[in-house]
Amino acid sequence: MLEPGDQAPDFTLPDQNGDPVALSDLRGQKVVLYFYPKADTPGCTVQACGVRDRRDDYDAAGAVVLGVSPDPVKAVAQFDQKFGLGFTLLADEDHAVAEAYGVWVQKSMYGRKYMGSERTTFVIGPDGVIQQVLRNVKPAEHDDLVLEALGAA
Repeated sequence: MLEPGDQAPDFTLPDQNGDPVALSDLRGQKVVLYFYPKADTPGCTVQACGVRDRRDDYDAAGAVVLGVSPDPVKAVAQFDQKFGLGFTLLADEDHAVAEAYGVWVQKSMYGRKYMGSERTTFVIGPDGVIQQVLRNVKPAEHDDLVLEALGAA
């Protein structure tokens, strides 16, 4: 698992429009990189709508928000459209980026074990260095914790 002070691994993933987004292209800006398990599920919807609703706060903090899930482009596009999210969602179908960030983990539900994305947020500085890691954040508390980490709360 990556920790504050580590260089954020670079990656390129397709966004909800199928366009490539590279972390390295965002150098010079603060980046909030949050991993969520699955588009259009209750907790992930609360979290994404929270980001949408606090967009002015993220903009004031000078932060670009990237949401990453193992869903295909079509699913993240539908998620964005259904809720009018208006920020970048990335499709990590082969979960290579989740693995690079140490958030592709074994989970358990109703006694069934499976692999999936852990709900974790990385606050990355303009220099590409991880400033803060927020693990297993409750969706309703996500924005307050992230904005506090950005110094905007």
